Amino acid sequence: MSANTVSTSSSAEYDVPLLDLRARHGWEILDVADIWRYRELLWILAMRDVRVRYKQTIVGAAWVVLQPITQMLIFTTLFTLLGRFPTDAKDGIPYAVSLYCALVPWKLFADSMSQSSESIVMNQGLITKVYFPRVIVPIAPIIASFVDFCVAFVVLIVLMACYQIVPTLAILSLPFFVLMVLASAFAVGLWTSAMNAIYRDTRYVFPFLIQLGFWVSPVVIESSVVYNSSKITPLLRIIYDLNPMVMVLNGFRWAMLGKPAPEMQAVITSVVGVSILLVGGLFYFRKMETYFADKV
Repeated sequence: MSANTVSTSSSAEYDVPLLDLRARHGWEILDVADIWRYRELLWILAMRDVRVRYKQTIVGAAWVVLQPITQMLIFTTLFTLLGRFPTDAKDGIPYAVSLYCALVPWKLFADSMSQSSESIVMNQGLITKVYFPRVIVPIAPIIASFVDFCVAFVVLIVLMACYQIVPTLAILSLPFFVLMVLASAFAVGLWTSAMNAIYRDTRYVFPFLIQLGFWVSPVVIESSVVYNSSKITPLLRIIYDLNPMVMVLNGFRWAMLGKPAPEMQAVITSVVGVSILLVGGLFYFRKMETYFADKV
């Protein structure tokens, strides 16, 4: 159901507008005006996720940076002991900084996807009682994860300052790569949240997919190492580049650290792929939302 019409008439007893709920028709998959009317609810849900995440914790919001910093220290120590780093040493960028630069956007994507997949089930009490555009439910965790991203990003700036790394003009492209992370997380979250609401056993698959995505994305092992490997065939290279996080993480390293820029072909492939995934997710979510109240 969607609130496509707002009546101008008012109740005789209460001076409030009457909301006319009608089913969607045609190819309308996202009612932006309807989402805007419920923007306050979206903000409340997002801020609730932020507060609940750090309520009754020992170190509070410090968990935002403790996880990526711990991962950075573990992998840096491991490859130091092995005597070889999976990066291009010619650029002079310390591996620890390059790794953390990739961990920040990856954590934004992984946390957004993980929280979005559970969002419909976690808000079942709200969904079964009142009307609001259901699509704002998987959006709220992404906003909450973006708040965490901003905190972790400040630590990246401090880390770059400690190593005297000054970003170039490429940093102006950073908002595009952040937008790609958010769009990718939203696209995947639409699919996973709807699936989890209808088929509860799918929730056990999502953590595995996130872990798999961590290793097939250039987080620990940079793309330059993958591209220069003799075992990577042209077909494997295409499959590797179809992962939108490959372009995003390469773009982050380019914008912040001056690493090689992602190839234009990879950028176009990622944008087209995420767009298709997003449109498909909106259609699938729209189809499944009619069953949410009965299934959750």
